[in-house]
Amino acid sequence: MKVELCAASLESIQLAKELNFDRIELCQTLEQGGITPSPGLIDYAVAYGIETHVLIRPRPGGFQYNWDEVEIMLRDILECKSMEAKGVVVGALDEFGLIDEKAVGLMVEKAGDMDVTFHRAFDDTYNFEKSIDTLVKLGVKRILSSGLGSNVELGMENLKAMMEYADGRIEIMPGGGVNASNIQKLISEVQPDAIHFSGTKKYLLDENSMFSETILKVNEEKVRRLLELMR
Repeated sequence: MKVELCAASLESIQLAKELNFDRIELCQTLEQGGITPSPGLIDYAVAYGIETHVLIRPRPGGFQYNWDEVEIMLRDILECKSMEAKGVVVGALDEFGLIDEKAVGLMVEKAGDMDVTFHRAFDDTYNFEKSIDTLVKLGVKRILSSGLGSNVELGMENLKAMMEYADGRIEIMPGGGVNASNIQKLISEVQPDAIHFSGTKKYLLDENSMFSETILKVNEEKVRRLLELMR
């Protein structure tokens, strides 16, 4: 089973490398669910020697995109490819709450030999069987999902059913609310292909500045604890 850290900072990239994570999902602005990171951060992560999969998400909010937004996402995918990222993490839905086959198909095409993960937009769909079939057909490698719940605990039964339905055709990677109280149960009961977590806590950044912000920042103690529990 692979272990993926959701990394949104230099500190999280460095920690993932130090603790021998299999890979990272690189993003920025976790407080809004994550958006596409800067080219500089992508280049840094790749050069740092950690397997890097880049979130392709142009804005916060839902996952119905117009074609100008899709064009930006396609350009971002090509940029990741040029910087030798291992993979991209994408998601797009249509107005009916189904996988946007045209948009995702173009993303897979632009990705070429990069891995393609479909992110938690999956949890905004209403029929995981149909969504899995569509993503298999499009050539997506894995699905990041909380089991159509707001977190993995609420989606545990669906995650089990997803693993059974996928039957090796596509990887299932639980993520969303993975913590010390549920990670062992998640691994033993779902037996997923991989597991994804961020291990973050809220921090007040630059308290003495008039531009101070509360952010989600990786917490080394929390990450180490999750890894210990996995063993």
